[in-house]
Amino acid sequence: MGSLITHQRTILVASSDSGEAPLVLQELPAKPLGPRDVRVKLHSIGVNPVDWKMRSGGPLRFAHRFLGPRGPLVVGVDFAGEVVECGPKADLKLATRVVGATDFSRGQRGSYASEVVVRDDQCAVLPDSVGYDDAACLPVPGATALRCFAEAGLPTVGKAPSARILVLGASGGVGLITLQLARAMGATAVGVCSSRNRALVERLGAIAIDYTAGDALTAAREHGPFDLVLQGVGSDVYPLARCRALLKNKGLVALIVVNPSDVPSMLFRRSVKSVLGRPDRSMLEPLVAAFARGDIETLVEERFALADAEQAHQRSKAGKVVGKLLLIP
Repeated sequence: MGSLITHQRTILVASSDSGEAPLVLQELPAKPLGPRDVRVKLHSIGVNPVDWKMRSGGPLRFAHRFLGPRGPLVVGVDFAGEVVECGPKADLKLATRVVGATDFSRGQRGSYASEVVVRDDQCAVLPDSVGYDDAACLPVPGATALRCFAEAGLPTVGKAPSARILVLGASGGVGLITLQLARAMGATAVGVCSSRNRALVERLGAIAIDYTAGDALTAAREHGPFDLVLQGVGSDVYPLARCRALLKNKGLVALIVVNPSDVPSMLFRRSVKSVLGRPDRSMLEPLVAAFARGDIETLVEERFALADAEQAHQRSKAGKVVGKLLLIP
């Protein structure tokens, strides 16, 4: 058992039912550990769109009110850091370097903090060759990519040389990892991106389609049909009917961005599903191993101090991030 940390410097959102409250720093009492819990001192925190979406209401905020911890809303999921305290039944040791993800449905605060308390099975051990910043890029984007593969009937580990995958929004956090995991499985990957990111998408082993040069879905058709269309932009840009027309029989359109108009298709069509990864050790370990082997690399566009999380959210909302944004406690 390590020494007890008595306070947690945390970014939080003040409780508000009338619009988005600002992010502020506040000291919160340290949470006690359950038998399998670990306390992790954070070194790097990944920023995901789900973080700022949690603040602005909608289904996630509603679910948090019923399932999440009491008190102010602390946002964030992805983290990397060092174990500083262990519950009596936890299978991790003090000073272990880990990557992990918080889960509000387990009553846990988010990762925009100097420390988190999570279950041991929400963490994976980091080898010395994997840095904290690289690790913090992996949980939500990587778990989302793996879940998309599983939902489409593709392997999450192993080879699938006949598979064809189309990524709409190829230069975002989920898109970049999806392209690289597809390359590792020997699949044909097609990434839709802007002209400035074309060289990056091609370097990662994918066929690049520049959406500024013409209709991207028309251009994608000649490379299909696809087992998976990962829709990381929104049906207001790429209509669902046109995405579905690019699928193989039993193929899947995986919605990372969901609009209200998508709900009927999600309810009544097997070929359309909303997908968001819920990282745990079973997903984190293969992602860490893939990074350590060199199968995937990470791309950090910008790092912000924890106190500047509001700036990071505004940057993320602009929708032009290539790779990941990180917070440094």
